[in-house]
Amino acid sequence: MSEEVKVLEQHYVVTDAEAVHFMGPDVPPVLSTPSMIMWMELTSRANAGPLLKPGEDTVGMTVDIKHLAATPVGMKVRVVSKLTQVEGRVYSFEVEAFDESDKIGEGFHKRSSVNLAKFAPRIAAKKDTIGHAG
Repeated sequence: MSEEVKVLEQHYVVTDAEAVHFMGPDVPPVLSTPSMIMWMELTSRANAGPLLKPGEDTVGMTVDIKHLAATPVGMKVRVVSKLTQVEGRVYSFEVEAFDESDKIGEGFHKRSSVNLAKFAPRIAAKKDTIGHAG
């Protein structure tokens, strides 16, 4: 692994699209846990990218994430992905997220590399079964 890809930071801004609104009119919307995890996955995918062969990408395998603090709409979020191990096709990451005042999330994430030429037809075949499954 080269030093340039071990740690990657990406920046996001919480918009209404990533927020939860179910806590009532007196509580401002905040970043949802699934959205924070998605940003951690996207940052880790970008971190692994330079190590992949042409025609490969990664897909998420596992997430073990704690959402530690609420982040209101409009606040900036910095996601840090640290590549800790590559074992065959499996890439392991430690991930953290910070808003402008707090650490808001932390945990672990694994991704697996896939050959897109093999992966795409399998997904297309699976899609063809929609409506045919019992």
